[in-house]
Amino acid sequence: MNSNKIRYWSITVALAGFLFGFDTVVISGANQPIKELWNTTPFFHGTFIMSMALWGTVIGALFGGIPSDKFGRKKTLFWIGVLYFASAIGSALAPDPYTFSFFRFIGGLGVGASSVAAPTYISEISSANNRGKLVALYQFMIVFGILIAFISNYALAGVGGTNDWRYMLGIEGLPALAYSVMVLGVSESPRWLALKKKDHAAALQVLQSVAPATAQHKLREIEEDIEPQGQHAGLFSKKYSRPIMLAFLIAFFNQLSGINFILYYAPELLEKAGFAGSESLSSSISIGGINLIFTMLGMFLIDKLGRRQLMYIGSFGYLIGLSGTAICFMQGSSPTVLLSFILVFIASHAIGQGAVIWVFISEVFPNQVRAFGQSFGSFIHWIFAAIITLITPIFIDKDQGIFGDNPWPVFAFFAFMMFLQLLFVWRIMPETKGKTLEELEKELIRE
Repeated sequence: MNSNKIRYWSITVALAGFLFGFDTVVISGANQPIKELWNTTPFFHGTFIMSMALWGTVIGALFGGIPSDKFGRKKTLFWIGVLYFASAIGSALAPDPYTFSFFRFIGGLGVGASSVAAPTYISEISSANNRGKLVALYQFMIVFGILIAFISNYALAGVGGTNDWRYMLGIEGLPALAYSVMVLGVSESPRWLALKKKDHAAALQVLQSVAPATAQHKLREIEEDIEPQGQHAGLFSKKYSRPIMLAFLIAFFNQLSGINFILYYAPELLEKAGFAGSESLSSSISIGGINLIFTMLGMFLIDKLGRRQLMYIGSFGYLIGLSGTAICFMQGSSPTVLLSFILVFIASHAIGQGAVIWVFISEVFPNQVRAFGQSFGSFIHWIFAAIITLITPIFIDKDQGIFGDNPWPVFAFFAFMMFLQLLFVWRIMPETKGKTLEELEKELIRE
């Protein structure tokens, strides 16, 4: 097997995750300057400024399976890069909050579509033995993008005076352009070529380029999964009820951990904890660094320990980190102690949900509906992310928020939800490690 070629394709496609992470978090540096510049209300700021990209993400995730299935994974990934580029330049040059929100929405479409197309593509070109770590490359790139966004925001703070936020947002155009060019060099998914385009010769050619000895056998295995004419079942048919439930629950709990709440509002939360403005930006870098380190650890372990074991580790870590953060806010503990509990939370997410979610969702759906199943799981993930981001200012705004400068009840709520996640892992979640996509289909689908 030509593992180097598969690894190169996987890394290239996973760069969509870098843009995902960068785009998602770069807004944290622009949060306060934009609020002061346009003098927005907490409701407007949460609905349009902070969460508009997430509403774009919801739409991109909901409909991302359509172009991925109709036009192919590769073409969809290319246009995702174009959306990121347009969003970066448009947001940076926006003259008013409405134009800004529009271009953030465009970027969100790219984020949502990438969370469908990229994991789907990587899962379809990888083998059972390396699928976990290769799909987890997407999550690694997400957190790498998050770290670079935090560093970039810190480095660009003050560069443009009151307009430094424009530089923070516009700089994303460079990696977006580079990614769009690079993705043109990857091959199309052999499973898409065989099952959707019905081009078996092209599928065989791709398979032979990466594994000549087993190409014919793998193609026959894929062809056996083609449903007879007229017997194709839709995603929401009864036979797919278990994958749908699994995708819903893992995506639901991912966002009810509070991960986007912390990443989006990290500088503001750290200021509430007692850090000065510049310290909050620099401390945000530590969040990005811990996220990256433990994501790498999760990538190393996901094909060794399995998906469920990482979710167990992450769930217990969530409970410690979130409960500790809630208590620190409640009791007015030192900023350093509070930051340490936030870092425990970030590490737990990185090694657990962060490493597992995109791998798991890409595995539990069968070949015939994988893109739409990935779209469903991504949609659930992003709809809850958007809702949480939208309502956050209503709870934590220092002047008009329900909890003002003390958001401890928010962290206590997230801790309770992570107890429920622990029950999900214990009682419902199956292990998918070391099984081919076709084997998992036989195990999870009810005929």
